[in-house]
Amino acid sequence: MPFASTDTLVTRAQQLVPADGRVVLGICGSPGSGKTTLAKQLASRLTAAGTPATRVPMDGFHLSDDALTLRGLLDVKGAPETFDAYGYLALLDRLRTETDHPVYAPGFERTLEQPIAAAIAVDPEIRVVVTEGNYLLDADEPWPRVRAALDEVWFVDLDDGRRRARLVDRHVKFGKTRDEAQEWVDRVDEPNAQRVVARRDTADLVVSED
Repeated sequence: MPFASTDTLVTRAQQLVPADGRVVLGICGSPGSGKTTLAKQLASRLTAAGTPATRVPMDGFHLSDDALTLRGLLDVKGAPETFDAYGYLALLDRLRTETDHPVYAPGFERTLEQPIAAAIAVDPEIRVVVTEGNYLLDADEPWPRVRAALDEVWFVDLDDGRRRARLVDRHVKFGKTRDEAQEWVDRVDEPNAQRVVARRDTADLVVSED
């Protein structure tokens, strides 16, 4: 899934890097839009171009299934209230200010559908942290503070038909039947997607696939 003007995006990210310090760049988009792909490509291309970069996904701050069950939220996993948004905000602040030692961030294991603690090491030499998630532009607290902790937020745009088809295929790949996957997309993913798209125009840049 190549993105439009990847070289231009790399250059833009490089221009954000100060003489000292670190850039934290947000990639936002609806579920299935391709934001993870873009974040991975961008971090890889930046590193290859001599600007050390790494990806830190917001998905590492999913509440565990046990925590979701306790709160009656398991059936809406992926909605804003199913993330530790304040924990994510605290990590973003650490990534910007704690640059003299490794900062460990949680990852997310798709096969298990669970966060994995301390799965990502952000070492001192990293100059660009590319973080991606659905709600980086959301208007409800604490998401405006998350937005303020990011140097820029780029929105990944994809037409609804392709995006929904990808989501169904992803859910099938990780264990749902096709009917279960379609039901989940209709009931959970799509309301989340509409909430995310409503904030598209507040992004610093809108990016589309070639």
